[in-house]
Amino acid sequence: MYVIAVYDVNEKRVGKMLKLCRRYLNWIQNSVFEGEITPVKLQELVVEAQKIMKKDEDSFILFKSRDARWLDKEVIGLERMSTDNFL
Repeated sequence: MYVIAVYDVNEKRVGKMLKLCRRYLNWIQNSVFEGEITPVKLQELVVEAQKIMKKDEDSFILFKSRDARWLDKEVIGLERMSTDNFL
C-alpha cells in the first residue's frame, strides 16, 4: 500500500517522530513522509508512534492508497528525495 504520513507533535517529541517515520517511509518535507509499506509495517509504525505521542496534544495523520499511481503528485520547487527507506 502507498501511504502519506503527516505528524504535528510537540517540539519535545519531533526528533523521535522524525527518526521513527524515517525507518518506514521516505522523508519528503518537514513532518511529511511517503512511500510503499506493507500493512504489517504500517501497524508497527502506528503502534510506535502512539508510544511517542501524547494523544491530547499531538496528531499523526495517514493518507492511504492501494497504489501510488492513483495519486497525482505535483512538486513546486525542490523535491527532497530520501534513500533512507528501510522496509
